[in-house]
Amino acid sequence: MLLSLDPRGQQSRLMLLLSPLLAGLLTLLCGAALFAALGHPPLATLHTLLIEPVQDWYGVGELLVKATPILLCALGLALAYQARIWNIGAEGQLLVGALAGSAMALQLLGWESRWALVWTLLAGIAGGAAWAALVAWLRTHCNANEILTSIMLNYIALNLLLFCVHGPLKDPQGFNFPQSALFADSARLPTLFDDSRMHLGALFALFALVAVWVLAQRSFVGFQIKVLGLDRRAAGFVGFREKRLVWLALLLSGALAGLAGVCEVTGPIGQLVPQVSPGYGYAAITVAFLGRLNPIGILFASLLMALLYLGGETAQMSLNLPLALTGLFQGMMLFFLLACDVLILYRLRFSGGFRLQAARRKLSFS
Repeated sequence: MLLSLDPRGQQSRLMLLLSPLLAGLLTLLCGAALFAALGHPPLATLHTLLIEPVQDWYGVGELLVKATPILLCALGLALAYQARIWNIGAEGQLLVGALAGSAMALQLLGWESRWALVWTLLAGIAGGAAWAALVAWLRTHCNANEILTSIMLNYIALNLLLFCVHGPLKDPQGFNFPQSALFADSARLPTLFDDSRMHLGALFALFALVAVWVLAQRSFVGFQIKVLGLDRRAAGFVGFREKRLVWLALLLSGALAGLAGVCEVTGPIGQLVPQVSPGYGYAAITVAFLGRLNPIGILFASLLMALLYLGGETAQMSLNLPLALTGLFQGMMLFFLLACDVLILYRLRFSGGFRLQAARRKLSFS
Protein backbone atom coordinates (compact mmCIF):
# COMPACT_ATOMS: atom_id res chain seq x y z
CA MET A 1 0.00 0.00 0.00
CA LEU A 2 1.20 3.51 -0.75
CA LEU A 3 -0.58 5.09 2.23
CA SER A 4 -1.33 3.87 5.71
CA LEU A 5 -3.18 5.39 8.66
CA ASP A 6 -1.38 5.27 11.97
CA PRO A 7 -3.16 6.36 15.17
CA ARG A 8 -1.69 9.48 16.69
CA GLY A 9 -0.17 9.00 20.10
CA GLN A 10 -1.85 12.07 21.58
CA GLN A 11 -5.10 13.55 20.33
CA SER A 12 -5.61 17.30 20.37
CA ARG A 13 -8.87 18.14 22.11
CA LEU A 14 -8.72 21.65 20.67
CA MET A 15 -8.51 20.31 17.12
CA LEU A 16 -11.43 17.96 17.76
CA LEU A 17 -13.52 20.96 18.82
CA LEU A 18 -12.37 23.05 15.87
CA SER A 19 -12.93 20.27 13.36
CA PRO A 20 -16.62 21.18 12.71
CA LEU A 21 -15.61 24.80 12.06
CA LEU A 22 -12.93 23.66 9.62
CA ALA A 23 -15.45 21.37 7.91
CA GLY A 24 -17.88 24.28 7.59
CA LEU A 25 -15.18 26.50 6.07
CA LEU A 26 -14.21 23.83 3.53
CA THR A 27 -17.88 23.38 2.66
CA LEU A 28 -18.23 27.10 1.98
CA LEU A 29 -15.11 27.12 -0.20
CA CYS A 30 -16.28 24.14 -2.25
CA GLY A 31 -19.75 25.66 -2.50
CA ALA A 32 -18.28 28.92 -3.80
CA ALA A 33 -16.28 27.00 -6.40
CA LEU A 34 -19.42 25.12 -7.42
CA PHE A 35 -21.39 28.35 -7.83
CA ALA A 36 -18.61 29.84 -9.94
CA ALA A 37 -18.63 26.76 -12.18
CA LEU A 38 -22.39 27.15 -12.62
CA GLY A 39 -21.98 30.78 -13.66
CA HIS A 40 -23.25 32.42 -10.45
CA PRO A 41 -21.22 35.01 -8.48
CA PRO A 42 -19.91 33.02 -5.47
CA LEU A 43 -20.16 35.75 -2.82
CA ALA A 44 -23.59 36.95 -3.94
CA THR A 45 -24.91 33.39 -4.07
CA LEU A 46 -23.57 32.57 -0.61
CA HIS A 47 -25.22 35.77 0.64
CA THR A 48 -28.52 34.59 -0.84
CA LEU A 49 -28.04 31.15 0.68
CA LEU A 50 -26.90 32.07 4.20
CA ILE A 51 -27.72 35.72 4.96
CA GLU A 52 -30.82 36.71 3.05
CA PRO A 53 -33.19 34.18 4.71
CA VAL A 54 -32.61 35.66 8.20
CA GLN A 55 -32.48 39.38 7.44
CA ASP A 56 -35.72 40.08 9.31
CA TRP A 57 -37.52 38.74 12.39
CA TYR A 58 -39.92 36.69 10.31
CA GLY A 59 -36.94 34.90 8.76
CA VAL A 60 -35.50 34.24 12.21
CA GLY A 61 -38.83 32.73 13.24
CA GLU A 62 -38.82 30.51 10.15
CA LEU A 63 -35.27 29.45 11.04
CA LEU A 64 -36.46 28.29 14.48
CA VAL A 65 -39.45 26.50 12.93
CA LYS A 66 -37.08 24.54 10.68
CA ALA A 67 -34.57 23.92 13.48
CA THR A 68 -37.10 22.50 15.96
CA PRO A 69 -37.66 19.04 14.38
CA ILE A 70 -33.98 18.73 13.46
CA LEU A 71 -32.92 19.53 17.02
CA LEU A 72 -35.37 17.05 18.56
CA CYS A 73 -34.29 14.23 16.24
CA ALA A 74 -30.59 14.97 16.69
CA LEU A 75 -30.83 15.00 20.49
CA GLY A 76 -32.36 11.53 20.46
CA LEU A 77 -29.78 10.25 18.01
CA ALA A 78 -26.96 11.64 20.16
CA LEU A 79 -28.11 9.52 23.11
CA ALA A 80 -28.14 6.38 20.98
CA TYR A 81 -24.81 7.15 19.31
CA GLN A 82 -23.09 7.65 22.66
CA ALA A 83 -23.89 4.00 23.34
CA ARG A 84 -22.72 3.08 19.82
CA ILE A 85 -26.27 2.17 18.85
CA TRP A 86 -26.44 3.39 15.26
CA ASN A 87 -30.05 4.42 14.85
CA ILE A 88 -30.55 5.62 11.26
CA GLY A 89 -34.33 5.54 11.57
CA ALA A 90 -35.14 8.99 12.95
CA GLU A 91 -36.88 9.84 9.67
CA GLY A 92 -39.24 6.89 9.94
CA GLN A 93 -39.85 7.49 13.64
CA LEU A 94 -40.69 11.14 12.85
CA LEU A 95 -43.17 10.07 10.16
CA VAL A 96 -44.86 7.51 12.41
CA GLY A 97 -45.06 10.10 15.20
CA ALA A 98 -46.74 12.51 12.80
CA LEU A 99 -49.09 9.74 11.61
CA ALA A 100 -50.07 8.61 15.12
CA GLY A 101 -50.58 12.17 16.33
CA SER A 102 -52.68 13.00 13.27
CA ALA A 103 -54.88 9.94 13.80
CA MET A 104 -55.49 11.06 17.38
CA ALA A 105 -56.18 14.68 16.37
CA LEU A 106 -58.73 13.55 13.77
CA GLN A 107 -60.54 11.48 16.39
CA LEU A 108 -60.79 14.56 18.66
CA LEU A 109 -62.09 17.07 16.12
CA GLY A 110 -65.11 17.79 18.32
CA TRP A 111 -63.07 18.56 21.43
CA GLU A 112 -62.64 22.19 22.41
CA SER A 113 -60.47 21.43 25.42
CA ARG A 114 -56.69 21.77 25.35
CA TRP A 115 -56.55 18.14 26.43
CA ALA A 116 -56.95 17.35 22.74
CA LEU A 117 -53.47 18.78 22.14
CA VAL A 118 -52.05 16.82 25.08
CA TRP A 119 -53.45 13.53 23.80
CA THR A 120 -52.27 14.31 20.27
CA LEU A 121 -48.72 15.00 21.45
CA LEU A 122 -48.68 11.86 23.60
CA ALA A 123 -49.87 9.78 20.65
CA GLY A 124 -47.07 11.16 18.47
CA ILE A 125 -44.44 10.46 21.12
CA ALA A 126 -45.78 6.93 21.62
CA GLY A 127 -45.81 6.31 17.87
CA GLY A 128 -42.16 7.29 17.44
CA ALA A 129 -41.12 5.23 20.47
CA ALA A 130 -43.06 2.19 19.22
CA TRP A 131 -41.36 2.40 15.82
CA ALA A 132 -37.96 2.52 17.53
CA ALA A 133 -39.02 -0.39 19.75
CA LEU A 134 -39.13 -2.57 16.63
CA VAL A 135 -35.45 -1.81 16.06
CA ALA A 136 -34.66 -2.53 19.73
CA TRP A 137 -36.53 -5.84 19.66
CA LEU A 138 -34.79 -6.98 16.48
CA ARG A 139 -31.42 -5.98 17.95
CA THR A 140 -31.83 -7.62 21.36
CA HIS A 141 -33.78 -10.76 20.35
CA CYS A 142 -32.59 -11.48 16.82
CA ASN A 143 -29.14 -9.84 16.93
CA ALA A 144 -30.13 -7.88 13.82
CA ASN A 145 -27.98 -4.95 12.78
CA GLU A 146 -29.80 -1.77 13.83
CA ILE A 147 -28.36 0.19 10.90
CA LEU A 148 -30.11 -2.05 8.37
CA THR A 149 -33.35 -2.53 10.28
CA SER A 150 -33.81 1.15 11.15
CA ILE A 151 -33.13 2.41 7.63
CA MET A 152 -35.48 -0.18 6.09
CA LEU A 153 -38.20 0.80 8.55
CA ASN A 154 -37.91 4.36 7.21
CA TYR A 155 -39.30 3.22 3.86
CA ILE A 156 -42.05 1.21 5.53
CA ALA A 157 -43.04 4.27 7.58
CA LEU A 158 -43.15 6.47 4.48
CA ASN A 159 -45.36 4.04 2.58
CA LEU A 160 -47.59 3.59 5.63
CA LEU A 161 -48.07 7.37 5.77
CA LEU A 162 -48.81 7.51 2.03
CA PHE A 163 -51.36 4.72 2.41
CA CYS A 164 -53.14 6.57 5.21
CA VAL A 165 -53.33 9.97 3.47
CA HIS A 166 -54.65 8.26 0.34
CA GLY A 167 -57.02 6.04 2.31
CA PRO A 168 -58.26 5.94 5.92
CA LEU A 169 -57.18 9.46 6.92
CA LYS A 170 -57.95 11.18 3.62
CA ASP A 171 -60.20 14.23 3.88
CA PRO A 172 -63.50 13.32 2.14
CA GLN A 173 -64.03 17.01 1.38
CA GLY A 174 -60.46 17.66 0.26
CA PHE A 175 -61.14 17.58 -3.51
CA ASN A 176 -59.29 14.23 -3.77
CA PHE A 177 -55.98 15.68 -2.57
CA PRO A 178 -53.86 13.26 -0.48
CA GLN A 179 -54.23 15.05 2.83
CA SER A 180 -56.20 14.80 6.03
CA ALA A 181 -58.79 17.24 7.30
CA LEU A 182 -57.53 20.32 9.13
CA PHE A 183 -57.07 19.76 12.85
CA ALA A 184 -59.22 21.55 15.39
CA ASP A 185 -57.73 24.65 16.98
CA SER A 186 -57.68 22.85 20.32
CA ALA A 187 -55.24 20.27 18.82
CA ARG A 188 -52.90 22.88 17.31
CA LEU A 189 -49.72 24.18 18.91
CA PRO A 190 -50.12 27.89 19.73
CA THR A 191 -47.73 30.35 18.11
CA LEU A 192 -45.41 32.27 20.43
CA PHE A 193 -45.48 35.61 18.61
CA ASP A 194 -47.85 37.47 16.34
CA ASP A 195 -47.02 37.51 12.62
CA SER A 196 -44.76 34.48 13.08
CA ARG A 197 -45.11 30.72 12.64
CA MET A 198 -42.79 29.94 15.57
CA HIS A 199 -44.78 27.67 17.85
CA LEU A 200 -44.64 26.03 21.26
CA GLY A 201 -42.61 23.16 19.83
CA ALA A 202 -39.51 25.37 19.97
CA LEU A 203 -39.84 25.47 23.76
CA PHE A 204 -40.31 21.68 23.80
CA ALA A 205 -37.02 21.38 21.91
CA LEU A 206 -35.20 23.59 24.42
CA PHE A 207 -36.66 21.59 27.31
CA ALA A 208 -35.55 18.37 25.60
CA LEU A 209 -32.05 19.84 25.19
CA VAL A 210 -31.79 20.50 28.94
CA ALA A 211 -33.24 17.08 29.78
CA VAL A 212 -30.82 15.25 27.47
CA TRP A 213 -27.87 17.20 28.87
CA VAL A 214 -28.85 16.33 32.45
CA LEU A 215 -29.41 12.68 31.53
CA ALA A 216 -26.09 12.37 29.68
CA GLN A 217 -23.89 14.42 32.01
CA ARG A 218 -25.46 14.28 35.47
CA SER A 219 -27.14 10.88 35.80
CA PHE A 220 -26.00 7.32 36.43
CA VAL A 221 -28.00 6.13 33.41
CA GLY A 222 -26.05 8.52 31.21
CA PHE A 223 -22.82 7.19 32.66
CA GLN A 224 -23.90 3.63 31.84
CA ILE A 225 -24.71 4.66 28.26
CA LYS A 226 -21.25 6.18 27.84
CA VAL A 227 -19.52 3.11 29.29
CA LEU A 228 -21.54 0.87 26.97
CA GLY A 229 -20.34 2.93 24.03
CA LEU A 230 -16.69 2.83 25.11
CA ASP A 231 -16.42 -0.88 25.93
CA ARG A 232 -19.33 -3.33 25.90
CA ARG A 233 -17.34 -6.06 27.64
CA ALA A 234 -16.34 -3.71 30.44
CA ALA A 235 -19.96 -2.63 30.82
CA GLY A 236 -20.96 -6.27 31.18
CA PHE A 237 -18.22 -6.98 33.72
CA VAL A 238 -19.42 -4.20 36.06
CA GLY A 239 -23.04 -5.34 35.82
CA PHE A 240 -24.51 -2.90 33.32
CA ARG A 241 -27.36 -4.60 31.46
CA GLU A 242 -26.72 -4.05 27.77
CA LYS A 243 -30.17 -5.03 26.50
CA ARG A 244 -31.92 -2.68 28.90
CA LEU A 245 -29.66 0.21 27.89
CA VAL A 246 -30.24 -0.54 24.20
CA TRP A 247 -33.99 -0.40 24.76
CA LEU A 248 -33.73 2.81 26.77
CA ALA A 249 -31.54 4.61 24.23
CA LEU A 250 -33.69 3.60 21.26
CA LEU A 251 -36.99 4.36 22.98
CA LEU A 252 -35.82 7.84 23.98
CA SER A 253 -34.47 8.43 20.49
CA GLY A 254 -37.74 7.34 18.90
CA ALA A 255 -39.84 9.34 21.37
CA LEU A 256 -38.00 12.56 20.56
CA ALA A 257 -38.28 11.90 16.82
CA GLY A 258 -42.00 11.19 17.26
CA LEU A 259 -42.36 14.47 19.16
CA ALA A 260 -40.67 16.23 16.24
CA GLY A 261 -43.15 14.70 13.82
CA VAL A 262 -46.27 15.51 15.81
CA CYS A 263 -45.03 19.07 16.39
CA GLU A 264 -44.81 19.50 12.63
CA VAL A 265 -48.38 18.41 11.93
CA THR A 266 -49.88 20.26 14.91
CA GLY A 267 -47.71 23.34 14.38
CA PRO A 268 -46.94 24.93 11.01
CA ILE A 269 -48.78 22.37 8.82
CA GLY A 270 -52.01 21.82 10.75
CA GLN A 271 -52.88 18.56 8.97
CA LEU A 272 -51.29 15.35 7.75
CA VAL A 273 -49.73 15.63 4.29
CA PRO A 274 -47.21 13.41 2.47
CA GLN A 275 -44.55 16.13 2.68
CA VAL A 276 -44.35 16.16 6.48
CA SER A 277 -40.57 16.01 6.42
CA PRO A 278 -38.13 17.07 3.70
CA GLY A 279 -35.55 14.79 5.28
CA TYR A 280 -35.23 16.16 8.83
CA GLY A 281 -34.44 12.72 10.24
CA TYR A 282 -31.54 12.19 7.84
CA ALA A 283 -30.24 15.74 8.37
CA ALA A 284 -30.27 15.07 12.12
CA ILE A 285 -27.59 12.40 11.65
CA THR A 286 -25.21 15.01 10.24
CA VAL A 287 -26.25 17.46 12.96
CA ALA A 288 -25.54 14.95 15.75
CA PHE A 289 -21.99 14.36 14.54
CA LEU A 290 -21.42 18.00 13.67
CA GLY A 291 -22.36 18.89 17.24
CA ARG A 292 -20.01 16.24 18.65
CA LEU A 293 -22.98 14.48 20.32
CA ASN A 294 -23.09 17.39 22.76
CA PRO A 295 -26.50 19.07 23.27
CA ILE A 296 -25.09 22.61 23.03
CA GLY A 297 -23.11 21.77 19.90
CA ILE A 298 -26.19 20.08 18.43
CA LEU A 299 -28.21 23.26 19.04
CA PHE A 300 -25.85 25.37 16.92
CA ALA A 301 -25.52 22.63 14.29
CA SER A 302 -29.31 22.35 13.98
CA LEU A 303 -29.56 26.11 13.44
CA LEU A 304 -26.95 25.84 10.69
CA MET A 305 -28.79 22.95 9.04
CA ALA A 306 -32.09 24.83 9.25
CA LEU A 307 -30.38 27.80 7.61
CA LEU A 308 -29.32 25.54 4.73
CA TYR A 309 -32.93 24.43 4.26
CA LEU A 310 -34.15 28.04 4.22
CA GLY A 311 -31.29 29.15 2.00
CA GLY A 312 -31.93 26.34 -0.46
CA GLU A 313 -35.55 27.44 -0.83
CA THR A 314 -34.50 31.08 -1.26
CA ALA A 315 -31.85 30.19 -3.85
CA GLN A 316 -34.39 28.10 -5.76
CA MET A 317 -36.85 31.00 -5.97
CA SER A 318 -34.48 33.89 -6.61
CA LEU A 319 -31.58 32.26 -8.50
CA ASN A 320 -33.37 29.29 -10.10
CA LEU A 321 -30.96 26.85 -8.48
CA PRO A 322 -32.16 23.29 -7.81
CA LEU A 323 -33.59 22.49 -4.39
CA ALA A 324 -31.15 19.54 -4.22
CA LEU A 325 -28.55 22.16 -3.33
CA THR A 326 -29.51 21.68 0.33
CA GLY A 327 -28.71 17.97 0.23
CA LEU A 328 -25.46 18.69 -1.58
CA PHE A 329 -24.31 21.04 1.16
CA GLN A 330 -25.34 18.54 3.84
CA GLY A 331 -23.32 15.81 2.13
CA MET A 332 -20.25 18.02 1.71
CA MET A 333 -20.39 19.07 5.34
CA LEU A 334 -20.53 15.48 6.57
CA PHE A 335 -17.77 14.42 4.18
CA PHE A 336 -15.41 17.19 5.29
CA LEU A 337 -16.20 16.56 8.94
CA LEU A 338 -15.27 12.88 8.62
CA ALA A 339 -12.17 13.76 6.60
CA CYS A 340 -11.02 16.27 9.22
CA ASP A 341 -11.62 13.76 12.01
CA VAL A 342 -9.56 11.13 10.20
CA LEU A 343 -6.62 13.50 9.81
CA ILE A 344 -6.89 14.59 13.45
CA LEU A 345 -7.08 11.06 14.86
CA TYR A 346 -4.67 9.40 12.41
CA ARG A 347 -1.41 10.26 10.72
CA LEU A 348 -0.93 9.60 7.01
CA ARG A 349 2.24 7.62 6.37
CA PHE A 350 3.73 6.57 3.07
CA SER A 351 4.51 2.88 3.02
CA GLY A 352 7.53 1.37 1.32
CA GLY A 353 5.71 -1.86 0.53
CA PHE A 354 4.94 -0.77 -3.02
CA ARG A 355 8.61 -0.08 -3.77
CA LEU A 356 9.65 -3.41 -2.25
CA GLN A 357 7.17 -5.31 -4.42
CA ALA A 358 8.42 -3.50 -7.54
CA ALA A 359 12.03 -4.40 -6.71
CA ARG A 360 11.10 -8.07 -6.25
CA ARG A 361 9.34 -8.15 -9.60
CA LYS A 362 12.39 -6.61 -11.27
CA LEU A 363 14.67 -9.24 -9.75
CA SER A 364 12.33 -12.07 -10.76
CA PHE A 365 12.33 -10.93 -14.41
CA SER A 366 16.06 -10.60 -14.46
